[in-house]
Amino acid sequence: MESLHVSADAQRAASWPRRWCIAAPLVLLSACAMQPPAPRPAPLPPSRPPVTVTPVPPPQPVPPPPATPAIPPPQPALPSPQPAPETPAVTPSATPAPDKATALQAWVDQQDRLYKVAAPLLIGNTELCERHVRQLLGFTAKNQYSYTDELADVAHNALGLNGRLHIMSVLPGSGAEQAGLRKGDILLAAGIDPLPDGPEAEHEAASLIRGEMQGRSNISLTVLRDGERIPLDVPLTSACAMAVDLGDSDRVNAWADGNRVLVTRGMLNSTRSDAELAYVLAKEIALNILMPSERKDAAAVIDRLRVPVFDNTGMAPPGEVQGYQPAIESRADTLSLYLLARAGYDIEHAPAFWKRLAETYPEQFSSNATVMEETIRVIKDKVAQNQPLVPEELSGAPAAQ
Repeated sequence: MESLHVSADAQRAASWPRRWCIAAPLVLLSACAMQPPAPRPAPLPPSRPPVTVTPVPPPQPVPPPPATPAIPPPQPALPSPQPAPETPAVTPSATPAPDKATALQAWVDQQDRLYKVAAPLLIGNTELCERHVRQLLGFTAKNQYSYTDELADVAHNALGLNGRLHIMSVLPGSGAEQAGLRKGDILLAAGIDPLPDGPEAEHEAASLIRGEMQGRSNISLTVLRDGERIPLDVPLTSACAMAVDLGDSDRVNAWADGNRVLVTRGMLNSTRSDAELAYVLAKEIALNILMPSERKDAAAVIDRLRVPVFDNTGMAPPGEVQGYQPAIESRADTLSLYLLARAGYDIEHAPAFWKRLAETYPEQFSSNATVMEETIRVIKDKVAQNQPLVPEELSGAPAAQ
């Protein structure tokens, strides 16, 4: 599953273009497997005739004995020609290139960090994101075919993935975590239905699990862990059903399209703490809440950058995604602070973070320190008076442009 939750991915599966082809990796693997035997036959014919001539004259009267002594002499003669050392050169082709393997592992680790930071924001703010509330399982699962053709073999060798769906991340505080689902578990069944494997497993499993979730408060999953089949009863979790993805770009930026959030690798690396990353995520989640409809320009960028290729060409050119009206930016700044406070994050340093970002990347970010500082004061007063942390108004936001 390509997001934090099965239901959101399933809803988008029909409308989002699939961005990778999946038949090619199998062909590539079988082609590699057929290569090693090829070099060996060539050197054998020249070495055998000279060996059989020397041992035959002495034991000529008895035909059966010479057959057995004739075999040992050829065997020592084989090492002297040097074709044998050539075969090990084929084995490195099965090993993923170190740069791709390292990049993919870093990608998985960074995506996992995104999920952990986003989890409190998504689970703790259902009161503020009514339009996006769904019941979720709270995990992501992938197999080697979840990645591009180029990375399918790398995912197999570097991440240990195969055709089965492996749990890649469990959302903290979700029903999946409560049920004991772990990273590395292999999904076998949902209810009594076995889950598919192979190139289409992620899409087909999402559809099956969505069917199992209809009208239920929990779902039965069977996983394979350390060779043992383990049944789990997973309660569904009410949350803001927004996909949170990592973007394959070193440009420092983030986007929201009304239903999804994407944070680039460059933005992730520029944050100095999980709290700063939470400031970014909360702002994009707030924009999704305030957005009356999907933004197609942002959706196109998210579709392109959410699939890793590691060529660093996936940067959205300036102007490809239109900026927001100042009224939307101001409301998103205010709402983001409420989202953060309700999720338990420290909001005191948020204005300084956005000021630093605006000074470093003035063409991409702006700072609204006055609004944010006033909002922080109001939130502190509400906490002191034990009042609910809800902004004065969430409806009637002007259209995002």
